Amino acid sequence: MDTPNAPMPTGFHHWDPEEDDVLVCRAVREETADVKTFVFAPRTRRQFVFDPGQFLTFEFEIDGETIYRCYTISASPTRPDTCAITVKRVPNGPVSNWLHDHFKPGMSLKATGPMGEFSWARHGSATGKYLLISGGSGVTPMMSMTRSAYDLAEIRNVVFLHAARTPADIVFEDELAVMSRRNRSIRVAHICEADAPGHGWTGFRGRLTLGMLEAAAPDFREREVFVCGPVPFMSAVRAILKEAGLDMSRYHEESFNFEDLSAGAQAEVQTATDEMAPAARTFRIEFARTKRVVECPEDMPILEAARRAGLRLPSSCTKGLCGTCKSKKVSGDVEMNHQGGIRQREIDAGQILICCARPRSDVVIER
Repeated sequence: MDTPNAPMPTGFHHWDPEEDDVLVCRAVREETADVKTFVFAPRTRRQFVFDPGQFLTFEFEIDGETIYRCYTISASPTRPDTCAITVKRVPNGPVSNWLHDHFKPGMSLKATGPMGEFSWARHGSATGKYLLISGGSGVTPMMSMTRSAYDLAEIRNVVFLHAARTPADIVFEDELAVMSRRNRSIRVAHICEADAPGHGWTGFRGRLTLGMLEAAAPDFREREVFVCGPVPFMSAVRAILKEAGLDMSRYHEESFNFEDLSAGAQAEVQTATDEMAPAARTFRIEFARTKRVVECPEDMPILEAARRAGLRLPSSCTKGLCGTCKSKKVSGDVEMNHQGGIRQREIDAGQILICCARPRSDVVIER
């Protein structure tokens, strides 16, 4: 017979990437035709601790090149023995295609984290009401938060609004239906742009509008709002909410887009350009592999100078947090103020985050 209030079993330790950064794939699950979930566990018996909505940065070795990518944890922290990421195949995307085509249970990856501020654990609602709006693979942090609320029977009023191309592209549709059916404080609505072959659609159709938003969440102005998805999607949602009178201090967004410079990064580049002192010293930045050379003022991050020169380099947060832009410094000196996206042993080995590294001499980078 169980003893009421018996203590939890002891002996479990938290996963710490500083001690062992290798994660082993336990399972691969197909969610839709172009979306898969990859389930990971540490090599030794450890448990994950993270806020729902946070991300991990993974290190991939593909065709002799080291590539860093950030993926939001789609699993819930309430099930700490494993974590999972859910990845959409992107046309010509080197990492997503490699994962879909080659990555199998039993294989391993290096990872660091968790990191990120995009979580209702960090941006709580005074009313207990939340609106989660996602587009495409932006569903993953919302799923982590919703799974957490469901598992813990938390007293949160959640409206989850997800946009997909067709009904066949709705990720986690069945699980969301079960959660909303069994917990009336979780309401789910989907928007589809078109029908899928053999699968008609009778719900919201087209692109998100204020009318759809008011139908799904009439009290959205009282809610803490979280938005994740492609940059154009988030821009459109942000404009709708702002025009509708939402207090934008309750608006939070997240996106990992490795093809386009994010709106935030663009603003930072423009600010740096506008505020750059005419007398600032300029240094030569050479990218050894591509043989490209750019000029970078001493008060501008190397990534910004490279972007302005037309180079397309992997990056995401542009704040020294995610580690996506991690690069090997062959020579030269930089000043780097990061927020946890790189470890000391990597810095000691010559790695830098070019999004927050400013030159103090001519620099050569192995890219």
